[in-house]
Amino acid sequence: MSLRKYLTSRVFFGQILFAIVSVGIVAFLFFNSLNYLTNHGEEIEVPNLSKLSVEQAEEKLSDLDLDYIILDTVDYRAEFPKLTIVEQEPKAGAKVKGGRKVYLKINASTFTMVAVPDLIEKTYRQAVPTLKAIGLQEGTITYKPYLGKDMVLEMMMNGQRVKPGQKVLKSSKIDLVLGDGKVVFDDTMLDSTAVDSTEIPPIDTVDGE
Repeated sequence: MSLRKYLTSRVFFGQILFAIVSVGIVAFLFFNSLNYLTNHGEEIEVPNLSKLSVEQAEEKLSDLDLDYIILDTVDYRAEFPKLTIVEQEPKAGAKVKGGRKVYLKINASTFTMVAVPDLIEKTYRQAVPTLKAIGLQEGTITYKPYLGKDMVLEMMMNGQRVKPGQKVLKSSKIDLVLGDGKVVFDDTMLDSTAVDSTEIPPIDTVDGE
């Protein structure tokens, strides 16, 4: 059979059709197996792990075919229980595939210690931002007579005087004693001055002068 007759024969067209069908079947199987292997279309919603212990979070993630990694322990936050999760990535509600790792940050068990800054003879407006910058809080404000208005004269905590550099728990409240800007004179000093002036002996004079 000549090539021309073969190319126009039913056998040739049958083989072409068979080849097309075979390629289609192989492609179909390949893409379906790929979807299966990559869990295509199957997404898992990341649960909210806030305030859960590591054990509770592990159980919850395991049930969803998710894993976790603890990144760090953050400074103690009073609004979270000790040693519970305060941050997670991906966030709660995010859609991920099975086997995805969720990165966690854990609340510390207590506040860290910080050094009280030297606020003596600083103004109130300078003192408060300085306290907040290192994690301390402004406590009770009281005043006593002093020429410098709103100048820090003393730092107190729980009724005790606090010295600059003293270590206290982060988030502690520091009470400030400020000057009221008023000058107060001691009346007893004025009285003593008046008495002393009356005791000054007169200057002797020479008769006739």
